[in-house]
Parts: sequence; C-alpha cells; structure tokens
Amino acid sequence: MKLLSSAQANPDGRMPLLDHLRELRNRLIKAMIALVIGMIVGYVFFQPIWDLLKEPYCQIPQARELNDKCTLVVDGIFSQFFVRLKIAMIVGIVLSSPVWLYQLWAFVAPGLYKRERRWTYVFLTVAVPLFLVGAWLAYLFVDKGLQLFLGGFSIDGVTALVKVDQYLSYVLAMLVVFGVTFELPLLVVMLNLVGVLTFQRIKKTQRIAVFGIFVFSAVATPSGDPVTMLVLALPTVVLYEIAAVLAYFNDRRRGLTADPDAELADDEVSPLRLEEIDAELERGDRRP
Repeated sequence: MKLLSSAQANPDGRMPLLDHLRELRNRLIKAMIALVIGMIVGYVFFQPIWDLLKEPYCQIPQARELNDKCTLVVDGIFSQFFVRLKIAMIVGIVLSSPVWLYQLWAFVAPGLYKRERRWTYVFLTVAVPLFLVGAWLAYLFVDKGLQLFLGGFSIDGVTALVKVDQYLSYVLAMLVVFGVTFELPLLVVMLNLVGVLTFQRIKKTQRIAVFGIFVFSAVATPSGDPVTMLVLALPTVVLYEIAAVLAYFNDRRRGLTADPDAELADDEVSPLRLEEIDAELERGDRRP
C-alpha cells in the first residue's frame, strides 16, 4: 500500500535523489534476504545438487583412471568448504531470481512508459524459461568438450587430476553462455515491440546476424569444440528466425510495410515522432 500511494502521489515517477537512494537500499536488502534464503537451501541440499553437476564428468572414461571411481581433487584444507559455498551461492542466485528481478524491475518501472512496462512484463515471463532451456541443453553436452580435451589429447602414462573448482567453473560457464545466448532472440522481439527495430532492418542484416551467431558461438563456448559450437549456434539461429517472423507480423499489425528510416544515410538522424510522444503523454502513459 505504501508503494502504491507513493506512486499515485508521483504519477511521473519523480522523487528526490535521497528518496531514490532509500528505495534502492530497501530493494537491495530484500534481494539480499532472498539470496541468503536461497543459499541456505543450496547448502542444505548440496549433495544431490553436486551429484547432478558432476554426472557429466563421471560419464567419460578418463574420470575413472585414478582408482576406478569418478574422482575430482582439491588442493587445500578449506577448498571443499568453498566448493560448498560456491554451489550454495549459485543455487541462491537461481532460486532468488524472481525476487531480485522483480526488485530491479520495480525500481526502474516508474521511469518507463506504460507500453514499455507492459512488454517488459512479457520479457520477464519468457526470459526465465528460455534461460533454463539453454542451460539444460548445455548440461546435456558438457561431457562432449571434456571428452575432447581429456581423451583426444591424452598422453600415455599421464593421468589428469581435474580440480573441483576448475570443473565447476567450466560447467557454470557452459550453463551461463547457453542460457544468456538463448535470450538474444527475445531481445530482438522486444526491440521490435517497442518500435526500435523493424522487420525490414532485421531482414536487411539477416545474413550478418546469422554469421555473427556462429562466430559468437565459436568464441563463447568454453571448450571451443565444433560439436558444442553447433549445438549452441543452430538453436540460436532457429530462435532468431522465429523472432524475425514475430517481428514481421507485428509490423503488419501496426501497418509498417517498409522501414521508415530506410532512405536515411547511416550518419543521418531520423526525425522524432513528436505527435506520437505527445499522444502518449496526454494519455498518461508515464503513470505507473
């Protein structure tokens, strides 16, 4: 109720600097509390989570060369504790993501137009499932890169002792890279919905975008092997094409059959749509 009343008292989302800082502090505190609760859950259920994370490593033959058991090593007295803490932090960030995403959104929302806020709700709703699908796909192919480097470049008589923190960093990098990359087509759709990117622009740069996706996949994948690169690039290209189709139908719905800035030079500034902005302000679109 307090947040609602303050929003009604300031329909333009304006407040003094100190009030902004106080609101930021309060939202950070709420996000930190949610993070701590998530970390506690991750620490309590550490063993099943760790068994799930190390399963891809245990599937390769090199994992059992030391004592015929799936073995990872540590090199310090406190290393195992910090591994537990690191996994608890990861679980806490994932579990508390709805809370800190909402706190971030609630902090910046008063400064957005009503139409922009509506589409951002859609973005937050779709972004989490896309990230999880990308992370799940990365998990399925974690062992491919490990097999390439631990098996394809192995030396006779030499046993690789893989440290826990190194393996964990590799797995996390795979999950994050795949999850974030799967968000890129959604960003294209959002830019089209708010009128920043038209279908004609997407069509004009389609070949460059597809080439860029393959280059990014080759550079961003931690292992750099061709199988992992293709697994990341091909679904991303499919999602990008789906985003282009959605942009096409959205532009048709709005009556945009051509790019309004297509005739402008690259260094020429497009004219502002002052009538549209004035109409939005008259409708009170800046009100929460």
